[in-house]
Amino acid sequence: MTFRMDRRGLLAMAATGLAAPALAQPAWPRQAVRIIVPAAGGGSSDPIARFCGQEFSRRFGQPFVIENRPGASGNVGMAAAARAPADGHTLLFSWAGPLATNLALYRDLSFHSQRDFDPIARFGSIPNALVVGRNSPVRNLAEFVAMARARPGEASYGSTGSGSSMHLAGAMLAAATGTQLTHVPYSSPSAAVADVIGGRLSAMFLGAPGSVPLSRSGEIRVLAVLSETRSAVLPDVPTAAEQGYPAVVMGTWFGWLAPKGTPRPVIQAVNTAVNEILDSPGREWLLQQGLEIADGAAGGSPENLERFLASEIERHAALVRSANISVD
Repeated sequence: MTFRMDRRGLLAMAATGLAAPALAQPAWPRQAVRIIVPAAGGGSSDPIARFCGQEFSRRFGQPFVIENRPGASGNVGMAAAARAPADGHTLLFSWAGPLATNLALYRDLSFHSQRDFDPIARFGSIPNALVVGRNSPVRNLAEFVAMARARPGEASYGSTGSGSSMHLAGAMLAAATGTQLTHVPYSSPSAAVADVIGGRLSAMFLGAPGSVPLSRSGEIRVLAVLSETRSAVLPDVPTAAEQGYPAVVMGTWFGWLAPKGTPRPVIQAVNTAVNEILDSPGREWLLQQGLEIADGAAGGSPENLERFLASEIERHAALVRSANISVD
């Protein structure tokens, strides 16, 4: 639906500085709104952000333009969003790595996800899945753990770099199972996947949606999904919790934020739009992308995201410390 506001609402916005006193200017947004995504196009975050941008444009009557700002594991885009004017015309769509993990990995960041941003709403999560190549002898998580215990350090897993959700997933599984897994970072996920398929890597932690086509083609075998409930895109694959490891929950989650000091009516308007999107026919498209949005994983109030972000910052910091993960 199109965003409309009656005279009383417009007066309320004028009182907060969102509209001119004479009411001659339109209510927010008065111009195009940019959505900073701290990654290059083509990843899991980009199509979701673009989908939401189109929905926002339809509701609010102004263009919402995606601005991809990759670099330094998301830090470049985060810093750019933190420096943006807090006038309601810049939004941030980010995820667990830049918002939580990086705070524990990098020194002297020019931003902090709690200090420099106002939370708007959670937007679901994508769990990781433990996969092995088609010729691997292991058929389930118990067999993988047994193999790792029998050959300490020989079981290897690939990731897209130190501190990535794939790396954290491996560290978490090793800690939960008392095994020694060797982490092998790659510059691209496709190279790691090729080595898993070819048997040069024992395993990998892929985003659940990305594992679906490879599983269907028979190139990989999915042993477990690292989420609290089964994934909608992999309904036949048991979770790690179902296989005896309830603490092994790792993937990436998404959130909408704005530069600190963004007018509260803007925060509330975008929050309402996010919740409407999650309860619209577009919900089905999001589920098809592998996004988990049920049971409090998405939507809700800005305060909900604020509490969740605080807990995730603490959880990721503890995991980085316990696994002695470094980006140096």
